[in-house]
Amino acid sequence: MAAPKKGRRSSGSQGRPGRALVAILVAIVALTAGMFISGHTKPRLGIDLAGGTSFTLEAKNQPGKPNAINADNMNTAVNIIERRVNGLGVTEAEVQTQGDKHIIVNIPKGMNAKQARQQVGTTAQLYFRPVVTYTDGKKTQPTPTPSATESGKRKNDKGKGDEKGKASGTPTATSTPTAPSSPSASSSSQGRAVSEGLKADKTPSTTQSPSATQSPKAPKTPKSDSSKSDDLNKQLADLACTTPADRAKAREKAAAAKPSDSIVACDRDGSRKFILGPSEVEGTDVKDAASVYDSQGGGGWIVQLNFTGSGGKKWAKVTGELATQQPPRNQFAIVLDGEVYSDPRVDESIVGGRAQISGPDFDQKNTADLANVLSYGALPLSFDIADETTVSAALGGEQLEAGLVAGAIGLALVVLYLVVYYRGLALVAIASLGVSAVLTYTIMVLLGPGIGFALNLPAVCGAIVAIGITADSFIVYFERIRDEIREGRSLRPAVERGWPRARRTILVSDFVSFLAAAVLYIVTVGKVQGFAFTLGLTTLLDIVVVFLFTKPLMTILARRKFFASGHPWSGLDPRRLGAKPPLRRGRRTTPPAPADPKEA
Repeated sequence: MAAPKKGRRSSGSQGRPGRALVAILVAIVALTAGMFISGHTKPRLGIDLAGGTSFTLEAKNQPGKPNAINADNMNTAVNIIERRVNGLGVTEAEVQTQGDKHIIVNIPKGMNAKQARQQVGTTAQLYFRPVVTYTDGKKTQPTPTPSATESGKRKNDKGKGDEKGKASGTPTATSTPTAPSSPSASSSSQGRAVSEGLKADKTPSTTQSPSATQSPKAPKTPKSDSSKSDDLNKQLADLACTTPADRAKAREKAAAAKPSDSIVACDRDGSRKFILGPSEVEGTDVKDAASVYDSQGGGGWIVQLNFTGSGGKKWAKVTGELATQQPPRNQFAIVLDGEVYSDPRVDESIVGGRAQISGPDFDQKNTADLANVLSYGALPLSFDIADETTVSAALGGEQLEAGLVAGAIGLALVVLYLVVYYRGLALVAIASLGVSAVLTYTIMVLLGPGIGFALNLPAVCGAIVAIGITADSFIVYFERIRDEIREGRSLRPAVERGWPRARRTILVSDFVSFLAAAVLYIVTVGKVQGFAFTLGLTTLLDIVVVFLFTKPLMTILARRKFFASGHPWSGLDPRRLGAKPPLRRGRRTTPPAPADPKEA
């Protein structure tokens, strides 16, 4: 006789629920350990809870430049100020525009607010500096830095120059300016600067070495004597550009230097570090810059530069000197706030006060970004601190206390309802809420140093709202189980048969909640994003808790006599739920035949 086929286990069943419980326990232990190892046991607080300083900056037009205040320049100013402030360690600072000419900067208490005050109102400084040398962004061993005399000797030595014009990934400048394109430490030159009207060459040309009879003038070098040159070389070797904190320190030091000083600086992605010579051309020498599509020069996006009268003369002189040098000394760096944005190559003197910057990897976005940087240096927005307010944490603390009291009352009412209505099942819900709370708290603490997440009042509101969302998931599952019991099934089959239906409902509900949080996060700014972020985070955690804790725990409890027997305090008493008796087939009975036919 063939053995009966085993029934297929439903997708909702869990033959080993203990594994899921162990997994979530390991996650809790790991997050808690990470919290203590990192040294952060409390979440970072926003300015409304921790207190701090709020600045209102008002943009001012430059004399003779009535149109400097526009959306592009304001957005660029926001990005620069945010980068400056966050570079000081204020990772939860809020910088955003308000109206047409105001910027609001919120600095939480204890986060270098005094130093940040000096930074937020400072006009962006843009310089064009000659490149002396560069190397990988990591710390390196000191190597001899050529002095001006050595540079002149090397120039006149045809056999010792880099005849291929390699620039180890740095953008270069030629007679047709080319835009920088995310150079790496190992790639070749990617950008050129050229005179306006000349056809832009999309590929870097070979830099010709000057002949010995040319006796070209060496560009200004960082220091002419060997001791100063060695000092710069040591600074370059010690400089690290691999982390945001390292780049922030280098940026701050380079930005504080005078235009006549030589500096060491990092590029934006930290892949390279430079020694840069004194600046003879500044951002104020640029009249305007624009990103345009070059339909006549072979196609592609370029940046067009127009210099002022005096700026054009300086530019012609500097590019003429650079064009005679060996790589990388035939390059200039575009430096904004002490950070290298681009370093194009120059092949010839650029005269006429107009130039183009182009590159093989240029698109509309990066040319627009570079043009905005150049324009912002040419038309720097000056700011006055129109208002400075010290925000006390007392008001935020009172609001937080009121919010927490309201949340505690709401949570108590939810627990009371669960105990009265679900009795023993309330223990499952309360335990699940506890697991969700632990996960939420530890993750918020770790997100503080990780991504700069700061807990503010709206974020607290989002966490309180999430209590209802989480409790709703438990109620959906409990009601599906009770429906199965009302149909006459015992608890263990009811737990497994009710799960697939409850799972679909929970996923749809959480998806709608997460979608709303995502949309709210994208379309809003400031503190409202804190509410949306917390709501989305807790919604995702609700799914984790229900799948890895609530369902496995119910599977285990269904095997316990207290719940399986339908104890009156279990919340699963079949009689209280109005369960139908099991459907059984009875024998069909017929009445006995009458003895007397007349009685029939």
